[in-house]
This record gives sequence, C-alpha cells and structure tokens, in this order.
Amino acid sequence: MRILVSNDDGYFATGIAALAAALGQEHEVMVCAPERDRSGSSNSLTLDRPLSVRRAPNGFLYVNGTPTDCVHLAATGLMETLPDLVISGINHGANMGDDTIYSGTVAAATEGYLLGVTSLAFSLASRNPQHFETAAQVALDLVAQSIKQPFDQPTLLNVNVPDVPYGEIRGKLTTRLGRRHRAASVIKDENPRGDPIWWVGPVGGAAVCGEGTDFYAVANGFVSVTPLSIDLTAYTGLETVSKWLCA
Repeated sequence: MRILVSNDDGYFATGIAALAAALGQEHEVMVCAPERDRSGSSNSLTLDRPLSVRRAPNGFLYVNGTPTDCVHLAATGLMETLPDLVISGINHGANMGDDTIYSGTVAAATEGYLLGVTSLAFSLASRNPQHFETAAQVALDLVAQSIKQPFDQPTLLNVNVPDVPYGEIRGKLTTRLGRRHRAASVIKDENPRGDPIWWVGPVGGAAVCGEGTDFYAVANGFVSVTPLSIDLTAYTGLETVSKWLCA
C-alpha cells in the first residue's frame, strides 16, 4: 500500500515516528507533517501565504502549515497519484466525542477522505501517552484489514487506543461519538509587561459515555473505531426550521 502519513503534533513527535516505522516495514510510506505542534487547528487551510516544504534528517517532510495543508499539499502536489490510504497520528492524547471538531489529527484524515481516499486517524488515549507501539500495532491491524476487506467507497475512521501494552487490549469495537461536558472558562492571566492575556481552559469530562460510545470502549480496554461523516446537516431540525421560517 502507498500510505500518506501526517499528524498535528509536528513532524518531530514520538507518535508519528512510531507510526511511520511500523507502517514502513510492510508498506510504502510518505510522511508530511506540520513543522510545529498544530493541535486544535481543526480543518483550517492556509490561504493567506504560500507554503514551503522541507525535509528533516530522518526523511520526513514538514510544512509551515496545518495538518490539512500537509495532506492536501502532499496528496495533490508531491505524490504522482493519490495514496491508497491516509493515516494520521499517533496523536498524543485522545480524540473522542467533541474533540473531533477541534482535532488536527482528525482533520488530516478528513482531508484525505475529502480527496476520495479512505483515511484513519489514530490517537493514544492518555494525557501522558506511553505505549505508542500498541497504537502502531493497531494501525497495522486495521491496514491489514483494509487490504483483506476493502471498503466499497472512501471511509473516514476515528480510532482511539487505550494506553496499555498490546497484549492487554480486549478487542476492537465499532462505536459512536460520546459527548463531553462544556469546557472550562478561559483563564485570565497577564504577561511580564502586565498586559492581560487569556488561556483557553481545559476540555470538559465525559458526559455521554455509556455503552456504545468511544469513551466507554476505551475506558473498558477496547480500541474504539468510529466511522465519521462530514455532513453537518441537522436532519432532525429540518422540519422545525421550516415551520419557524413560515411562522
């Protein structure tokens, strides 16, 4: 398989090195990732300036842009043809529930999906992730499964892996996204000059986290595999809004 690998933690991150090394044992891999940490950048594209591509000593390509920029640039400008798969990660931390809206890891995979390529986002669900080899092996498992049983149309999967040794993984579950409690308010501070500054507060804890959700799967030792859709239409609200417009 010809696999394009990216992330949002930057080309120097431990997770992307582990992912590329594992995939590179069996597949042709190109790594194109941001030059710095772009966590939380979501699906943003850089449109106000040109992008540049450089090669790191380890062979990885890095771009002065977002995860979406990296996948778009590599797939449509650096590769002769589209890759067979786009794989993003391994993210340093979970991307479950509402996280997917903000996640640059998921955004990189989403860009591959928008280009017509089956794409997977991998995250290691821990604030202090240790077992990157586990997530890398899970990535190999799912790539092998995609070869054995290809999807009949491009598919976008969000994968969260418990931060435990591979032998302790209880299995893989197809899940839906859970929901978090609202995020904490911004935190006001001041810079050394006394000017006011604000830090974005931490995310909320799991709120909708029952059986069948990504939160539940990971908390119980399973890999969570969630198929994502980019159609944001609130179909249940169509009739309500139609009545509202006519009122």
